[in-house]
Amino acid sequence: MELILLENILNLGNIGDKVKVKNGYGRNYLLKKGKALRFNKENQDFVSKKKDELNKKNVEVKNKFKEISNVVNKKTFSISKESKENGELYGSIKPKEITNLIKEKLNVEVSPSQIILKNNLDKIGVYKVDINFHSEVKAQISIKINKIQSK
Repeated sequence: MELILLENILNLGNIGDKVKVKNGYGRNYLLKKGKALRFNKENQDFVSKKKDELNKKNVEVKNKFKEISNVVNKKTFSISKESKENGELYGSIKPKEITNLIKEKLNVEVSPSQIILKNNLDKIGVYKVDINFHSEVKAQISIKINKIQSK
């Protein structure tokens, strides 16, 4: 499927680029979220005319995410969970739980889809977690998992 991008997308392209993607990704994500248009002459002309406006909007979004990134970056968040004797948790920590923790501690909105987990957070310890706010704005936080002390 050939599409024209309406915003910069990491590992895919920039505004106005013609890209070839798999049908499912194009239909279910890029088109559905308004991040791209089907490639044809009319849409190509439309994007050419709107490119300055789209770039301006992209810069605004990027600046907003930079502010959030500055607040969140290099912070450590602690979470206590029940675990087995060997330090394994009964359930792993998911991106939704991390976003709730960030919202609770810093009052900042982060979407679970922006959280990149390199490995499962399923043991007691400290983990580095990347947050991909925008194709050009990233942050890294630490999640410290503590064992709940049994009585």
